[in-house]
Amino acid sequence: MDHRRALLTYAAYRGLGAALHALPEPVAETAASTVGALLAHRPRGPRHVRERHLARVLASTSPVVAPDPSVVRRWARRSFRAYARYWVEGARMAGTDVATVRRRMRVERGYEHLVEGMAAGRGVIVALPHVGSWEWGGVFLASEGYPMTTVVERLEPPALFDWLAEQRRQMGLTVTPLGPESGGIVLRTLRRGGLVGLLCDRDLVGNGVEVDFFGERTTLPAGPAMLALRTGATLLVAAVYSGPGQHHTGIISEPLDTSRTGSLRKDVARVTQDIAHRFEAIIRRAPGQWHLYQPNWPSDTADDL
Repeated sequence: MDHRRALLTYAAYRGLGAALHALPEPVAETAASTVGALLAHRPRGPRHVRERHLARVLASTSPVVAPDPSVVRRWARRSFRAYARYWVEGARMAGTDVATVRRRMRVERGYEHLVEGMAAGRGVIVALPHVGSWEWGGVFLASEGYPMTTVVERLEPPALFDWLAEQRRQMGLTVTPLGPESGGIVLRTLRRGGLVGLLCDRDLVGNGVEVDFFGERTTLPAGPAMLALRTGATLLVAAVYSGPGQHHTGIISEPLDTSRTGSLRKDVARVTQDIAHRFEAIIRRAPGQWHLYQPNWPSDTADDL
């Protein structure tokens, strides 16, 4: 990205964030819905890839009958509206008071697993899919005394990433960019008994573990399983759904079995496959809230972009 374009991108994001923060919430929500509808009507690009992913999800619920294309398109439209809501909420979150976050957050099940894991003192790893609003859940957990450290894909320009990271820091989240130093930061967090949240339904680096995911082979990051097996940290799978209404609903799984049963490589593959199966159940509950718009399986070729 050239310097001028980088400055324009940074200024645009900061300006949009300030505007969304200043708007009354109903107006911001209407703007999000409008933007989502516009994105959903683009003929190719993210919409086409999104429909492929949704077709996999819907086919997994009824493998005998292929999903109706019109149903897939409706889910795709919902998906873009949900994604726009996620970005608007993220832009406004730094100015959202903690009382509002807590009032609008409900953990439906599994919170005791996180509490018990933190009490054990070896740290907790939460494997997260790009579903709903994980950041809302992170702010809620920080308010409960469980600040989360997370690793995310670096954005360009760097100033934009730094600004977004600072916004999250103000909300109680520690955001570190994916890179050579991120592994050490995560390990130090776990060794002091901290909480780590890892988005891992997409293999960004391309060196992940092969799994079956919605009926097709692909790869997912090995990081969560590897860290849990090596450190003894509790490994959970969780998600925060948007809704009902302005509220958010969290679910947390029971701890995954991270006992050593064979070679480290085989155990990492077993645990990563377990994560994939749990992600499938989470995504099937709200397919339209799965924010994945990039190719994620080998059959998602460049022609789909």
